[in-house]
Amino acid sequence: MRAQFVLSEIGVGLRRNLTMTFAVIVSVALSLALFGGSLFMREQVSTMKGYWYDKVNVSIFLCNKNDKETSANCAKGAVTEAQKQEIESELKQMNIVESVHFETSEEAYKHYKEQFGDSPLADSLTPDQMQESFRIKLKDPERYDVISTAFAARPGVQEVQDQKALVDDLFNLLNGMNFAALGVMTLMLIVALMLIVNTVRVSAFSRRRETGIMRLVGASSFYIQMPFIMEAAIAGLLGAGFACVLLVSGQYFLVNNWLVDKIDVINFIGWDAVLAKLPLVLAIGLLMPALAAFFALRKYLKV
Repeated sequence: MRAQFVLSEIGVGLRRNLTMTFAVIVSVALSLALFGGSLFMREQVSTMKGYWYDKVNVSIFLCNKNDKETSANCAKGAVTEAQKQEIESELKQMNIVESVHFETSEEAYKHYKEQFGDSPLADSLTPDQMQESFRIKLKDPERYDVISTAFAARPGVQEVQDQKALVDDLFNLLNGMNFAALGVMTLMLIVALMLIVNTVRVSAFSRRRETGIMRLVGASSFYIQMPFIMEAAIAGLLGAGFACVLLVSGQYFLVNNWLVDKIDVINFIGWDAVLAKLPLVLAIGLLMPALAAFFALRKYLKV
């Protein structure tokens, strides 16, 4: 009988405040969709870092005969065979180095032609103008400074370049977008909480006579509050359900059927990462409105 009464009160409350309930559902859906999207973005950035940092190298560019006038590091002329052997020997002895590849000027020219063959400068370059280099793969890409400190000022070395720095700007941009999404999500969450509190209070005010009678006949505070808390929880759960639909649709249509075909250099997160976040979104959508309603009613229903 009590369960039937609580359910009937929940139905009455939802019907009486249909407009505000709809507003709560929409605001919760949007805020949780942004929350889930920010979680996906964070995991995507972590996945991309693991993918790209595993591929980037540290490059030690060596002086050639054409660098004497253009680079202060190469004022003494082109690198000698003894200097190259010394650098390679020291690199192979360092425990942070996973592998070392020596790229000749002919190989550098070939790679340049493959990547920039349409450039007007491609036809004017010759292999002897390209720099020889050591391509170093580190066990930990964050240890670039060790290589730079050891070889940047070495005779015969023009420059030590960390390819990780080339992709850091991209990751900084993605992290900035993630923080922006979190900021908007926080704003939407505050709006949703305010709507939940106002909706619960309006519902409690419209049924103040019933709650007063229930108090007089000895009903507990929790029993009186239960219909209002359940109304907020149901609205929040519906909003969380819509948020899950938006997240799944975004993964299916935006990522799997568009971005994957357009951008083949990014290893996008899969369905396992998406589905793992949906229970968290549903749990927040259920608990957040229920707790907000509970604390809002503690003072309001004291009669």
